[in-house]
Amino acid sequence: MKIEDCFYIGYITKTKGLKGEVQIYFEFDDYQDLELDTVFIEINGKLIPYFTAAVKLQTNKTGYIYFEDVPTIEVAEKLLKKSVFLPNTKKPEREDDEFYYTDLKGFIAIDEQHGELGEIIEVHEYPQQFIAVVAYKFQEIMFPLNEEIIRSIDDDEGVVQVRLPDGLLDVYLNE
Repeated sequence: MKIEDCFYIGYITKTKGLKGEVQIYFEFDDYQDLELDTVFIEINGKLIPYFTAAVKLQTNKTGYIYFEDVPTIEVAEKLLKKSVFLPNTKKPEREDDEFYYTDLKGFIAIDEQHGELGEIIEVHEYPQQFIAVVAYKFQEIMFPLNEEIIRSIDDDEGVVQVRLPDGLLDVYLNE
């Protein structure tokens, strides 16, 4: 399995108990809808299949998983901080009208006062909010994505109109 044929769902954060159980932190929004019978873990640049024996999903974007070939904590510890993937064929279908802030990655951000800021190169999810990252004037800037900041989204053109808080760019550009 190649990484191009898969989508990232999260990473292994810690072990639990002595029998090889691991905790996965899901960065995929609809993790409850995932089929986790077989996952692929990235080890040394290759995706290795792991067959699950038991899965217990939590409400805090985590889940506890026993893998068939991970019988002890010593084996499980080797999987810590490793990325977890599923094949693209197992990606849940979304409704046409569903939109997530993470969908803005690749969009061009245009501010009402400062004009074009640049392409949104990353969208980070934090417990309180989503943050867009844009390379503006050779400086990486970040701003929140919420209803107060976003004025409009043109999905066809890949443009998001924003109104940044006064002084936000000054913090990054030291003007």
